[in-house]
Amino acid sequence: MTTFELFFDLVYVITLTRVTQYMAQEHSGLGVLHGVLLLALVWFSWSAYAWLGNQARADLGVVRLGMTLAMAGVFVIALTVPEAWDDSPGGLYGPLVLPCAYLLVRSVHLVIYAHLARGDRGLLRQIAVSWPPVLSGSALLIVGAAIGGRWQTALYAAAIVVDWGGVYLTSRRGSWRIHSAPYFTERHQLFVIIAIGESLIAMAAGATDRPLGVPLLAAGVLGVAAAAGLWWLYFDVVSLLVEHRLAETRGRARLSLAVNAYGYAHFPIAAGIVLTALGVEGVVAYADSGKGLGGFYAGVLCGGAATYLAGLLLFGRISAGVWGPFRLAAVCLLLAWLPAAVVLPPLAGLSGVVVLLAAVAACETWWYAELRRSVRPEQGSNDPV
Repeated sequence: MTTFELFFDLVYVITLTRVTQYMAQEHSGLGVLHGVLLLALVWFSWSAYAWLGNQARADLGVVRLGMTLAMAGVFVIALTVPEAWDDSPGGLYGPLVLPCAYLLVRSVHLVIYAHLARGDRGLLRQIAVSWPPVLSGSALLIVGAAIGGRWQTALYAAAIVVDWGGVYLTSRRGSWRIHSAPYFTERHQLFVIIAIGESLIAMAAGATDRPLGVPLLAAGVLGVAAAAGLWWLYFDVVSLLVEHRLAETRGRARLSLAVNAYGYAHFPIAAGIVLTALGVEGVVAYADSGKGLGGFYAGVLCGGAATYLAGLLLFGRISAGVWGPFRLAAVCLLLAWLPAAVVLPPLAGLSGVVVLLAAVAACETWWYAELRRSVRPEQGSNDPV
């Protein structure tokens, strides 16, 4: 992985932050739905360039030029997030700018890929059959933005179904190439780190203009603990296990695993982190209010953590063929905790989520101790890996 790709990822950090801010300002179920739809667009555009970077170095020649243009497009998306559904007076029509920028980002990706695929008939054919769902999905986004209102939400959802579904049907047994399994898994691991880092940014945003006191400090500590729990549940075992599986598989089996486990199962993982971060932001903002956390922040906090764990369950099922019993139990317990989190003080609501995440991490560390040792690098050495 190159430093240019780290630079490229910075615009996604900004975009995730803007989407989280948008949902916080909307403060409604519809706003969360809009935010999740935007996250889907953000995720799929990033995922496309993770595949591109596996085809050729991102910091050289036409790839660097194209990815720089894509960065500008993603930054435009970030700027237009607050106006994705409601245009502000003056200037360009925000709802229409966003899908046009998205179309640019996706088109640049396919054009660069076609340039790199010269001489590879299978890959060129794969790129050719990817254009229809991309263009059809983008057209639905543009029409939805032009119409506005409820139709925009419906057409955005339809666009994602068309784009994701079309790419999936043409890709799972297609001719994409995975030249380096370690690179591919590392890129996706980095996106998870980006999302967790954004959760810390959101937590800090919640502390803006709040007086420094014990409740605020306690909320900060609990927020960091929640982020650490999310990190642990992904990076301690499961990501390493799937990395080994991807490296060991070949041909169509490797492609299928990459498409399903990383291209699609990682979206609920990333979305769950962002929603959990939104909930933690609310806890930090109202830590000393003396009132209950409320339905909105309790819903995104518990629902976000449950979505994250459900994504991990899907990730494990696709890659290893097993369901994680501890994670499944935690999903049920998080949903059961939701009504209590609504009425309890914010710190108590977040404490329950942190305890559940910590319990799952502790149980899995004990239960999968042998598997954990088999997939982790040798411990006990101070030599850098």
